[in-house]
Amino acid sequence: MHIRPRNLADRMSDNRRTRIFTLPVDAARLKAREILDKCPQAGYLSVVENWRQLPDGQIEFTMRNLPTTD
Repeated sequence: MHIRPRNLADRMSDNRRTRIFTLPVDAARLKAREILDKCPQAGYLSVVENWRQLPDGQIEFTMRNLPTTD
């Protein structure tokens, strides 16, 4: 299957598949693990796309559901 650049850009900018969390360290770890351990939705794979520690010590991370090629 050939993916056109426009289709790829549309898929990558779909904010319905991206969630940003800001939590204390232990809560962030538990939340990410909870999402990753869930049964995957049909056709999607959950990943931690990005994370950083904020000056106040909390962790901000982005979870994204990527379409699978199955």
